[in-house]
Amino acid sequence: MVGRLRAGMTEQALIGFGKEVVVLTLLVASPVLLTGLLVGLVVSILQSVTQIQEMTLTFIPKIVAVMLAFIFFLPWIVSQMVNFTQRILGDFSQFLD
Repeated sequence: MVGRLRAGMTEQALIGFGKEVVVLTLLVASPVLLTGLLVGLVVSILQSVTQIQEMTLTFIPKIVAVMLAFIFFLPWIVSQMVNFTQRILGDFSQFLD
């Protein structure tokens, strides 16, 4: 695959592009995932303190919190994705011969 790269696309550029994609994916997903993690932790602590061991009790607060976090962070997520797409399309000439 590396031997078939076009003249303008070096191995370092391809690795840099892949790294940028992974970092952006983690950055965009982190607010929603961290919200679910924190709500799950709080609910688990409350369950252990009150000794209520209902399995469905953990799902509803997490689902609601993740949904609210997604709605709250959606403008930021979209702006990050649009900026990345504009940057990639602006540098599209480097992918061509």
